[in-house]
This record gives sequence, C-alpha cells and structure tokens, in this order.
Amino acid sequence: MKIVVLTGAGVSADSGIPTYRSSDGLWANYKIEEVCTPEALERDREKVISFYNMRRREMAGKVPNAGHKALAELEKYFDVEIVTQNIDNLHELAGSTKITHLHGELTKLREESGEQYITEIGLRDQELDEKAPNGELLRPHIVFFGEAVPMFDKARDIVKEADILIVVGTSLAVYPAASLVGWVKNNDVPIYVVDPSTPKIPFLRNRIFHKKERAAIGLPKLVAQLKEFAEIRKPDR
Repeated sequence: MKIVVLTGAGVSADSGIPTYRSSDGLWANYKIEEVCTPEALERDREKVISFYNMRRREMAGKVPNAGHKALAELEKYFDVEIVTQNIDNLHELAGSTKITHLHGELTKLREESGEQYITEIGLRDQELDEKAPNGELLRPHIVFFGEAVPMFDKARDIVKEADILIVVGTSLAVYPAASLVGWVKNNDVPIYVVDPSTPKIPFLRNRIFHKKERAAIGLPKLVAQLKEFAEIRKPDR
C-alpha cells in the first residue's frame, strides 16, 4: 500500500524553522519581490545571496521533530513517498528515503541558466562570485516566484499512485503545489489533514479526516493509527 505525504512549512515549524506565510513568518519581514524572484537576483544579487545565506545559518543546529521522525518510521510499514514544499533537509535527517522537493533545496546551488549543474553547499555561506566548473555564476537551488516548478510533473505522478494521501503543515495556498491534492486517482483515496488551520482543499468527494493539531503532535498520532492498520492487514501483505 502506498502512502503519499504532502508537507509544508508547518512540519518544520516545531524544529524552529520560520514559516513563510504566517502573520510572523518570513514574508512578513521581507518583500518577496526583493529576495525571491529572478528579477531580484538580476537586480541585487548580493541581497538575494545574503538572504539565503541567512536561511542556511538558521538551519544550523536544527533537528527533525516528532513529525519528521513519525513519517520516517512509517516507511517500516508502508511504501511512503514525501512531496515537500520545504527547502530544508529535515526529512532526510529524520531518515525518510523517498523525498521530492518541489521548491528546491537550500543545501544546494545550481548554475543560473538552468539545472544542468547542481552542487551541494551544505549549510555554509555561498560566496557572491561562486561559479560552476563552466564558469557560470551559481545561485541558490530554489524555485523562485514566477519560475516553473521542474519537479511538478513527477510530484503529480506520485500523488496519482497514492492509496492514502496525507496533507500536513501546509495552507495549500501556493500553486501549482496546491493543485496536487486534486490528482488523487479516485474518490476512494482517503485524505488525512494534519494542521491547526483548515487548508484550502479543492472540492473532492474523497473522505477527509482532519486532525487540527501541529505536525509534531498530530503526525505521531496518525502514524500510530496507520501502524495499527498495517498490523491488522499484515497477513495479506
């Protein structure tokens, strides 16, 4: 049985990583158009590079919380794939093995013209004039606002395979990521939502179960329920 998990910033909030869209989130303190668009990078490269260097410094010392760990534990019982809007690496650190990053990865750089060259940077600062082997300037491996989402087609195909869909820590306010819920293969796929607020889920006839709790609290509870289900059906596996 395949479980697909769509995760957003709320999953990492309990690890101390700021969310983007809450009232006190990152976009309350920074203008998107100044640090997260191709035009911003062209206009003020130093400001954009500095912004993402700050994001990496914020990640230093952050560890997976109970929500991340619960999803990693779930792999022992089901075929689990995570599609995340997050650019941190906490799912990887928790031990999850099948992760698709929709919006890029903060711990990587890529050449400005495309994704032919991608390199690990870890949590160190990017140098302003850092270059690829071909001499092209490097930029954060992040999908800026206004850019295409290269991993969307892969993510859509993953969601189509889900027997169970879990949506956690996301407001489903950013497209095209928000549209992924609508790609479940049929109305029989149950959808579990873990978030204190109610995400904007498009009209679906699927059964929707909502745990109005933070990811670090609600996910371990949900995973415990799914593990019990796995034990019940074990003879058929």
